[in-house]
Amino acid sequence: MSDLILVLSKEEIEAAVANLAKKISADYRDRELVLVGVLKGAFVFLADLFRQLTIEVKVDFVRLASYGINHSSSGEVHLTKELEIDIKNKDVLIVEDIIDTGLSLTFLVDYLNSFKPRTVRICTMIDKRERRETDIRIDYAAHAVDKGFLVGYGLDHAEIYRNLPAVYDLKL
Repeated sequence: MSDLILVLSKEEIEAAVANLAKKISADYRDRELVLVGVLKGAFVFLADLFRQLTIEVKVDFVRLASYGINHSSSGEVHLTKELEIDIKNKDVLIVEDIIDTGLSLTFLVDYLNSFKPRTVRICTMIDKRERRETDIRIDYAAHAVDKGFLVGYGLDHAEIYRNLPAVYDLKL
């Protein structure tokens, strides 16, 4: 049986998302913003963030694969769902659930830059620095954590725990 240790409560998440939405809305006022959510994990965070924004925004999704059912990244990133809307000369904000090694994000930034957007920035629910392998700049982070195998609020382990309203450290 696995143990779940609370890392971020539902209330802490709600406050952080509202704060991020306020900052993003101010930073992108009078600009053409496209949120690019990374499936599957970011959909919960993106939905909450999207509803809190006070600016016009478009949304699209990509899907990357590097973990499978493993506990750690394979180091090899594959794009399994491509961008569908035009981002040329637009401001793009990648919305991610968690940034761990940074390998997937580095791959995604390069992919998105190939479409010649005006800017590409990164927003994450959780900046987890424990295993960072790249020097990726994170522009907006709701929370920073040092370590742990995190689940809940979109984060999963073998496709379970995503539906939990808070974030937990899963002790296997």
